[in-house]
Amino acid sequence: MAEQLAVKFEIEHIGIWTNDLERSRLFYITFFDAKCSPKYRNEKKEFESYFLSFANATRIEIMSIPQLSPPDEGQNRIGISHFAFRVGSRENVELLTQKIEDAGFPVLSNPRMTGDGYYESVILDPDNNRIEIVA
Repeated sequence: MAEQLAVKFEIEHIGIWTNDLERSRLFYITFFDAKCSPKYRNEKKEFESYFLSFANATRIEIMSIPQLSPPDEGQNRIGISHFAFRVGSRENVELLTQKIEDAGFPVLSNPRMTGDGYYESVILDPDNNRIEIVA
């Protein structure tokens, strides 16, 4: 029988590849109030990244190397489907969704009640990653 670990599991961070590190960084700072680390650069591997931190200690690492292939816009694919930001109220879901749409980013699903009990919208970030905005 496997021994149980005495640990509380938490997601430390999620890594996202991007072809435009600065565009992605600005998106998360502008719309989700991310705090950004200094840029990390590995010259030998041509790798660059930033860590973006959010109010509850959640972090996203945005990463770039030459010659990445973008995902199809909004299409389902194997791998991570989406991640979600809780914004506290239905009004905040509506306001943030409108702000993101006004800035020219795609809204895949306008704010609505879902079958699993969320009031949510679904948007795409600059690299076509699905983000749910939930209350």
